[in-house]
Amino acid sequence: MAKLLQNKKNDFGTMPVFMTAISTILGAILFLRFGYAVGNVGFIGVLGIIIIGHMVSIPTALAVAEIATNQKVQGGGAYFIISRSFGLNIGGAIGIALYLSQAISVAFYVIAFAEAFDPVIKYIADNFGWLIYDKRAISLPTMAFISFLVLTRGANIGMKALYFVVGLLVTSLVFFLLGTPEIEPSQVNLTAHIENPDSFFYVFTIIFPAFTGIAAGLGLSGDLKNPQKSIPKGTIWATIIGLVIYIIIAYKLTISALPQDLADDQLIMQRIAIWGPIIPIGLASAAISSALGSIIVAPRTLQAIGVDNIFSNKSLNKWFAKGKQGSNEPVNSSIITIIIAFFFIAIGDINSVARIISMFFMVTYGAICLISFFEHFAADPSYRPTFKSKWYFSLMGAVLSFWLMFKMDFLYAFISILIMIGIYYLISYYSKDKKGFQNLFRGVVFQLSRQLQIFTQRAGKQDQDHNWRPFAICVTDESFKRRSAFDLLRWISYKYGFGTYIHYIEGYLNEETGKKSEEILNKLITLASGSKSRVYLDTIISPSYTSAIAQVIQLSGLSGRGNNMILFEFSRAKPEKLNDIIKNYSLLSSTRFDVCVLNSSYKGFGYLKEIHVWITSKDYENANLMILIAYIILGHPDWNKGLIKIFAVFPEKEINKRREDILSLIKSGRIPISAHNIDLIPIDESNCLKTIVSEKSLDADLSIIGFNDDAVSMENFSDYNEQLSNILFVNSYKEKEIK
Repeated sequence: MAKLLQNKKNDFGTMPVFMTAISTILGAILFLRFGYAVGNVGFIGVLGIIIIGHMVSIPTALAVAEIATNQKVQGGGAYFIISRSFGLNIGGAIGIALYLSQAISVAFYVIAFAEAFDPVIKYIADNFGWLIYDKRAISLPTMAFISFLVLTRGANIGMKALYFVVGLLVTSLVFFLLGTPEIEPSQVNLTAHIENPDSFFYVFTIIFPAFTGIAAGLGLSGDLKNPQKSIPKGTIWATIIGLVIYIIIAYKLTISALPQDLADDQLIMQRIAIWGPIIPIGLASAAISSALGSIIVAPRTLQAIGVDNIFSNKSLNKWFAKGKQGSNEPVNSSIITIIIAFFFIAIGDINSVARIISMFFMVTYGAICLISFFEHFAADPSYRPTFKSKWYFSLMGAVLSFWLMFKMDFLYAFISILIMIGIYYLISYYSKDKKGFQNLFRGVVFQLSRQLQIFTQRAGKQDQDHNWRPFAICVTDESFKRRSAFDLLRWISYKYGFGTYIHYIEGYLNEETGKKSEEILNKLITLASGSKSRVYLDTIISPSYTSAIAQVIQLSGLSGRGNNMILFEFSRAKPEKLNDIIKNYSLLSSTRFDVCVLNSSYKGFGYLKEIHVWITSKDYENANLMILIAYIILGHPDWNKGLIKIFAVFPEKEINKRREDILSLIKSGRIPISAHNIDLIPIDESNCLKTIVSEKSLDADLSIIGFNDDAVSMENFSDYNEQLSNILFVNSYKEKEIK
């Protein structure tokens, strides 16, 4: 693309960027509509418009300077910068909107050029009796003339003309500032305005095209000798100088004329200047220079869009991308731009055209600022601009841009965004290979995740016992035989905690096991995608199950808080898997992990309706954790109609005391379970826990039972009724606090 977009005679420096930008900034709006603005909202109101406008344009200028110094900027200006940062899909959508605003700008400035002939029309009517009723008699031939210049001479003639017209522009402003008004106000009132004025944001909409000179300078990127140097310097200087001149001109108008005169006479500046005719001449020069700048820039944007094959039709892309042999001047794109400009000149009112331009440019400015903000936040190592803005400037520019769009005109803003979304989806539909935004967004998510992990890790050390939540990890080699452990983990991690599911591969790390690990991980991700789980999936290669567990429990945890719970699982039909769990239990008990052992049956989790929590006199430390786990599981949508029942099994002599303790906890709100769902059961030598569980929990969908360090054996975990659903055995290394 570089060769296709670069002008082979590119030798422009910083001055053309500055001249193109400043001639647009100090253009037709300054001469035609600043008096109207002061008359309607007063000097303070105009000052507010200038400040708000520059709160968008200055961050955009800084963002443009930053992005432009990060990469080799080729032809296409703002479109090139956006598309290379956001990707061709979004870049294409914004680029088309940007191109249309640039093309319509040509019509806007040519219409403004015709307005400069008001004194001439009046003179001819007074002296010769000829009255020009329709200024299109001026604007259409003017458009034809500059079209001829651009098609035959290209960008060079535009640049040569710019130097001349900018000289006239500066002269007219100096004459105005040195002038004395015919009738000046008796006293200066910085808040004075006409009765029944136009609203602030309507006036802002009319004035805002004056702040769009930034994009004009960008469009010359393909014709610059050193874009990384010229774009930042030229754009920033034009923006700063424009800001100062706006304030000076607004103040001069305020102290030189009455609000009604300012609102009624669009060429009021000629009545103030030391030589009145210089103002229409300055307006004409400003308008024609801006029109030349826009008609040079717009075709280059369209040419770059064609080079990137944004449109679905290959022949159309090729036609737009084609440049003149030798200079690469975008002749075909210029023809389209000229046709669009003629159309809006033929039917457009200057205020209506200004509103359309404002909306599309506001979208572009917002997008540029958003890119800069994302690039700051993503911290991509490949993003190394030599000029650096601040992320908060970019964020402010982006937020203000989109907010102002809706304040200016809700309907126009809504339609503009709809059009851009439609273009984006159209481009995405025909060009599924065009990506880029995903990489930027992935970087943003990565940085956000990294910062949150660091924050939670530092904060977690202080409150991990008082504000307990599960950070559970499961290691198994039977992922594709049973999914009970995965389901339990996704329920636990859905809302209140974090789950990591690791598939164990026995062996040593080598090319073969590494490939197998990738295949298994992809398979796990595919299987998990259907369940909409929030569990992090991974694999581990280790020579033994013991070494795998030893490695896993030392992981810091992706959550930023170290893992505090480990989940094991074995099948009730094949309890020999328990041997691995029992063998490694001492390793876990020494690392302060809560341990959960899931006994899976053929019934699974049944109908996901009832969870039975079994508490005995030995579950002093386990009880709260068992209740918390049941409560956490019930928070998952799969269990939305479920309930918890607590079965407290104690020697008969302790029953009354235990009942009072539990009811006290319920009344204080520390146990979120109804008293009707608590059953106290006496136990003696004639019965045992397994028998009671088999009777009471036959219809339960999950039973939760506590165990202690001295009860880790095959007998205690197995030999339960085959008719029972899954059983979860829980051991808490420390009593948890229920708040």
